[in-house]
Amino acid sequence: MKTWVEINKENLLHNLSQFRKLVGEKVKIMGVVKANAYGHGLVEVAGAISDKADWLGVDSLSEALKLRQVAVKKPILVLGYTELKDLKEAVKNNVSLTVYNKETIEKLGKIPIHNPNLNPKIHIKIETGTSRQGVPEDKILEFIRFVKQYPSIEVQGISTHYANIEDTTDSSFAKAQLETFSRVAEILKKEGVTPLRHTACSAATILFPETRFEMVRLGISMYGLWSSKETKAVAKNKNLDLDLKPVLTWKTIVAQIKNLPAGTSVGYGLTERVSRDSKIAILPVGYFDGYDRKLSSVGNVLIRGKRCKVLGRVCMDMIIVDVTDLSKIELEDEVVLLGRQGKEEISAEDLAQKIGTINYEVVTRINPLIPRITP
Repeated sequence: MKTWVEINKENLLHNLSQFRKLVGEKVKIMGVVKANAYGHGLVEVAGAISDKADWLGVDSLSEALKLRQVAVKKPILVLGYTELKDLKEAVKNNVSLTVYNKETIEKLGKIPIHNPNLNPKIHIKIETGTSRQGVPEDKILEFIRFVKQYPSIEVQGISTHYANIEDTTDSSFAKAQLETFSRVAEILKKEGVTPLRHTACSAATILFPETRFEMVRLGISMYGLWSSKETKAVAKNKNLDLDLKPVLTWKTIVAQIKNLPAGTSVGYGLTERVSRDSKIAILPVGYFDGYDRKLSSVGNVLIRGKRCKVLGRVCMDMIIVDVTDLSKIELEDEVVLLGRQGKEEISAEDLAQKIGTINYEVVTRINPLIPRITP
C-alpha cells in the first residue's frame, strides 16, 4: 500500500467508555459514523463499536445499507435526507429516518406492511435555531397530527441540533434552543407522543448534562478529537476528567530519495528552492488523497521520529519533503502524515490550523478509497 489509515480500536473503545462513565448506564449512546465515520472508515468503526453503542447514526441511506450488508444489526438512524424513491428500501432494511417533510410522511404511510416488525420508523427533527433541517415550533402540532393519520408509522424519536455550542463559551443561544426543544416535547407529550429525545452532540454531552435526555450522539469526540478549543477549555474549567485518545493515524512510504544542490527549484510553479545542498524524499500521496494543497511549503511529516518539511507545492498524487537533517533514510521507510511517531506527533488540529479549517474537515476529507486497517 502506498498510503493507508490505521484505526486504533483500543483507543476508540476507550473513548466510548469515557462517555459511558460520563452519561451513566441509563442514557443511550448513538455512535455517529456518518461521512465514512468522520474519515475513519464506516464499516471498520461500526464493527468495532457495535457491541458498545446502542445506535449508529449515518448521513445517508447508502451508508445504512452498507452496514446492513455486512450484517450490522444495531438500530441505524439516517441523520440526513432520504429521497422519496428510496423510502421503501429504508423500511425493508429496518432503517430509521430523520423526517421533517409532510411529503416524506405521506409516502412512508402508504408503504404496504407485510411484516409488523418492518414498519416505517421515524425521528422528527425539530428546528430550534440552525435554520437547517427541521419542523419549527409553530408547525409541530400540525405536523404530528398529520403523522398520526398513518398508523403504520412509528415515531421513535425527536431531535434537534445546536448551532453555537462548541465554538463559544457563551451558552445562551444553546440554552434558548434547549428551551424551544423542551416546549416542543411537551406539545408532543400532550398528543400522546413520548419518544426518545436526543439533542446532544459531543460538545453538549460533555458540557451540559441537561441536554442528554434519553440518548446522546457522539461524533468527533468518539474519535478522540475535541470539537473545539473552547469545548476543551470549558471542560477543563469544570474539572471534567475526560481522557480522549485520537483513533486515526495516516501513513505513507518513501518512494524515492535524491540529492539536490543549493538553489534547485522543487515542484510545480518553481515556488520554492532549496537554500542548501539538500536530500529530499518523494512521498506517493497528494491532494487527491486528501492531503490539502494549502500544506504546500508549510506542512510537515514524520520520518524516523523526526519532522520533515514539505517542499514546494502539494501535487495531485505526491509531495516532496526535506530529509537533509535525518541521519538515515531508506526507500519505503514509513512516513506519518497525521498521528504519532516516536515522541513526535502531528495532530488533526495542527493540520487544521495550517490550512485554516477545523479538525473535522481534516479527517473527513481523507479519501475513502484509501484502505482503513485495524492493526
